Amino acid sequence: MDASVHRRLTVAVCWALARRSALDTMELYEESFALSEEFREWLVALDQDPDVLKSSMLMVPKDLTCKQRPETDGLLEI
Repeated sequence: MDASVHRRLTVAVCWALARRSALDTMELYEESFALSEEFREWLVALDQDPDVLKSSMLMVPKDLTCKQRPETDGLLEI
């Protein structure tokens, strides 16, 4: 696994763990479980098809000074 993919996975896993912890703190256990299941399915899909990570990557728009948003905001890389 190259460094950029490993970095994206690390950020995604840290986000999911922090979000699950926050949901548990707020006693939103059903939402916490749903997040865990969605994330688990995403990770299993990555193991079966590594290109899924590239297709699910988001990027920030290059021109943030634009008064109107373009039809697509682009992708945000994690």
